[in-house]
Amino acid sequence: MFDGKGKGGNVGEQDLPRCEATVTTQPKRDHEATVAAALSCGAAARSLVAASWSRSAMVHGLEPSRRVDPVRLTQAEFSILLERLGPLVVTAAPTLDRLFQSIGALGGCVILASHEGIPVDRRGRPAHDREFQENGLWTGTNWSEAAAGTNGIGTALALGHPVTIHRDQHFLSANIGLSCSSAPVFDAEGQLVAVLDVSTAGGETGEALAGLIAHAVGEAARRIESDLFHAAFPKARLMMPPGVDRVQGAILAVDRDELVIGATRAARLHFGLKGDLGRKPVPARPSGLGLPCHARGGRAGRDGAGLGAGGG
Repeated sequence: MFDGKGKGGNVGEQDLPRCEATVTTQPKRDHEATVAAALSCGAAARSLVAASWSRSAMVHGLEPSRRVDPVRLTQAEFSILLERLGPLVVTAAPTLDRLFQSIGALGGCVILASHEGIPVDRRGRPAHDREFQENGLWTGTNWSEAAAGTNGIGTALALGHPVTIHRDQHFLSANIGLSCSSAPVFDAEGQLVAVLDVSTAGGETGEALAGLIAHAVGEAARRIESDLFHAAFPKARLMMPPGVDRVQGAILAVDRDELVIGATRAARLHFGLKGDLGRKPVPARPSGLGLPCHARGGRAGRDGAGLGAGGG
């Protein structure tokens, strides 16, 4: 049994202690020792990566050096999952297409995974399909932390925010050739329903390029959320609250009585909104959320354009 010791943490991987300074360069044969050293010197308290390593070992009972066969759904199980997520897959498809057009030439694949960590749709070049399939980056494979340890999809689900897991930051030695940037996707009720991921296998992804990929993934995830929100409130007036960065994706759905009947997760966090707003709407004006009386919404474009304060 792998016996690395550590406790949970929630800060950046750049804060890993000096005792594990070689985390991203160790070959497979040294990977288990590297993980154990990082956890034993308390890195889990200061790094989201080491904290995920700790969960992988202590909570899920995984070992870095042990080859874990990918956990795959049966065809019947996958069909049931795909039926449940059908509307999400259809809504997200155009964004997946655009994202793949941007990163496909880099040898990466684009994956949309369920909130259980199971890819339900993907984009990739046929020349790279065999490599990704052998690595388990394929529809129907479980990439939750419980099944695969630290990885982009599973760790983004565990934390509820975007992550990049690069090579040796993966827990399992079998996955250290992968570089994954993932961002959670929240539905119109603010619930985490999916993860959007771009993964590359083999080759070297520089820090600058990895940052650009992570940014593109985050923007694409917000675009999917915006499209889901449009679909959920086709007759409402959509507004972006004044003073909130458009990139955050904060959108409110307001009915003809000036009641907020829906809010994206970003808007819910900004205003402290909770629960089913359709059943318990909140006044949008000064007596409610404090929106200025001149704030006007409109039918927003699919990329969120047209939202915000304005006249009319």
